[in-house]
Amino acid sequence: MIESDVFVQALENLGVNFFTGVPDSLLGGIIEELLTRKLYTPAVREDEAVAMAAGAYMAGKVPAVLMQNSGLGTSLNTLISLNMMYRQPCILLVSWRGFEGKDAPEHLVMGETMPQLLDTMRIPHRTLSEPTMMDVLRWVGQTVMKRRVPVALLIKKGIIKGLHP
Repeated sequence: MIESDVFVQALENLGVNFFTGVPDSLLGGIIEELLTRKLYTPAVREDEAVAMAAGAYMAGKVPAVLMQNSGLGTSLNTLISLNMMYRQPCILLVSWRGFEGKDAPEHLVMGETMPQLLDTMRIPHRTLSEPTMMDVLRWVGQTVMKRRVPVALLIKKGIIKGLHP
């Protein structure tokens, strides 16, 4: 299991310096660490967080947006009509609710279809794992800035230490 402070530090080492999003229990440890470091600006909705990240990018920041995968659905129009169209990069840290059918019923369809949805939207993505964390983060950092598009990092339950054991 990856410690939240180690994960946040690795993102900062990549140059990420603006974090926003909507809380999710799987991302709680990350958000708590970001709040401790005074790096997190909460948003009311995921599409608002994506727009805030675009503004941060235009102000010279390297943004990341935290959301659960249902929020990805909420953000589709913003991601396509703002970020993709105008080449506004951001790192999407997406909790993979409903992975392998293991979650509340409302998460199962998005959990099953999220990778295909990202492929359809032409948003590059990788799934985080402890052994590959540094390689995956390096790929994310290079891809987001080279291609200047949103890049999704999918985070399954139990990969990053949360608030509750």
